[in-house]
Amino acid sequence: MQPYEIIGAPYTLWVADVGTAFPALDDAPGVDWTKVGTNGDRNYGDEGVTVAHPQTLNYARPAGATGPVKAFRTEEDLRIALTLWDLTLEQYSFAMNRNTVSTTAAGVGTAGYKEIGIYRGFEVREFALLIRGESAYGDGWVGQYEVPRAVDAGSPEIVFNKGVPAGLALEFMAMEDLEAASAAERFGRLIMQHAAALP
Repeated sequence: MQPYEIIGAPYTLWVADVGTAFPALDDAPGVDWTKVGTNGDRNYGDEGVTVAHPQTLNYARPAGATGPVKAFRTEEDLRIALTLWDLTLEQYSFAMNRNTVSTTAAGVGTAGYKEIGIYRGFEVREFALLIRGESAYGDGWVGQYEVPRAVDAGSPEIVFNKGVPAGLALEFMAMEDLEAASAAERFGRLIMQHAAALP
């Protein structure tokens, strides 16, 4: 409903191996993309998915001026964060460097179980991220962030408490894509549908 540019709906996050092709706006993410949250945004805390663009600027202030006359950007980041209300081990693995989940079948007199190692080690695994939701140009149209390289930069603390969903605070940090089509796309790109496909 208008005004389309005011978006009041959650986005959903998917991850895949680095190098996985991003889906076209009118295609569902393929089997190589894993949805974060068994039920996507229905497993996210109320704050939804946060996309942050922090930066650090240094300002030149000459002796004859009180205000800055030039700015230099020395750092910039792209961070994606959410609180995941899904503690299945397949989802927990996003906070554990995507450690493998193994399954032991039930036996006579023994319960079946799944397990995951909770040590991450030296190697930091990289992912491609797809964050998809509504477009700012029309109802039912799609917008999506495409991040070619990112790492899990979060340090989640899980609180198990009465009457409150236990959540994993996930945070992903984009890494520069040295094979990007342009310098402006080193963290990826944001695309939004603005017109329907032609017949």
